[in-house]
Amino acid sequence: MRAEQLLPDHVDHIAVRGTTIRKGTVAGFLANALVWSDARASTAARAQAAADIVDALPALRASGLFDVFEIRDADLRAWIDGQPVGSTSGEVSR
Repeated sequence: MRAEQLLPDHVDHIAVRGTTIRKGTVAGFLANALVWSDARASTAARAQAAADIVDALPALRASGLFDVFEIRDADLRAWIDGQPVGSTSGEVSR
């Protein structure tokens, strides 16, 4: 399946299992995961990345991303696994 078959150019989101998934959700997660995992990132940048990841978790889970791919960074994987389903805030800890 091609990306445009799921989300044509004129569509910016879809609903999967009752959860809205916006275009760019996975790309945003990847960018935030890199910041979260970067020991050189500032505390503020890591906190913002964590908050953005938590906000995206319902969509990422509904998309099945974590059913197909395993996060390589063990600390990030454990932190995400520890976030409750429906979580609305996250603390930055490693």
